[in-house]
Amino acid sequence: MTYTILIADDEAEIRELLCLYLENGGYHVIEAKDGLEALSILKKEKIDLAVLDVMMPGMNGLSVLKKLREFSNIPAMILSAKDTDADKILGLDIGADDYLTKPFNPLEAVARVNSNIRRFYSLGAKNEVVIEQLKVKDLVLDLDSCVLYRGDDKIDLSSVEFRIMKLFMEHPGKVFTKEQIFQAGWEEMYMEDDNNVMVCISKLRSKLSSDVSEYIRTIRGLGYRMEKPRE
Repeated sequence: MTYTILIADDEAEIRELLCLYLENGGYHVIEAKDGLEALSILKKEKIDLAVLDVMMPGMNGLSVLKKLREFSNIPAMILSAKDTDADKILGLDIGADDYLTKPFNPLEAVARVNSNIRRFYSLGAKNEVVIEQLKVKDLVLDLDSCVLYRGDDKIDLSSVEFRIMKLFMEHPGKVFTKEQIFQAGWEEMYMEDDNNVMVCISKLRSKLSSDVSEYIRTIRGLGYRMEKPRE
């Protein structure tokens, strides 16, 4: 896989130097000569790591980084002629992953890019917004507030009901046994066949609709499933 690196610096010599070494290292490089161009590229292109010079016309690198962190968590390296601890801490506090001081050794710059790319992707991070809602039919489960909505109607859930609805709505159409539902809802081992799951499913159904099978259907001899939207 070829990773794409954005180099944002108003000095053409710096861009050309980094571009040469990074391309020799197997990366695809996109260049930006100022902060506004860098931000535009970050919003439009799939960038895997950004190298941002602090002092750029239009918008400085720290401002670009602040904007970047509003929609992406890709690795970002700050490039600066300032090497004081206060400057480095400021960059890291804003959201930088690394700080490279000018003048720099291009081989060190490539090594730092390699390290940040490896750390970011080996941990399974992605340049995507984390899903905060689950949607099935006209149901929306807000994972932050732990609240369920049916259209405009708010449906309050207990903690057990929330975990069970999360299980169902993450896998619509999949049949879950009572044991699986119990372990997800109560977060305990299922020891015996009691009525807890059946009672909880009954309560959920009454909260969701007057039609008991509209959302959660009983699959005789197997368990329960969340009904998929009709194609």
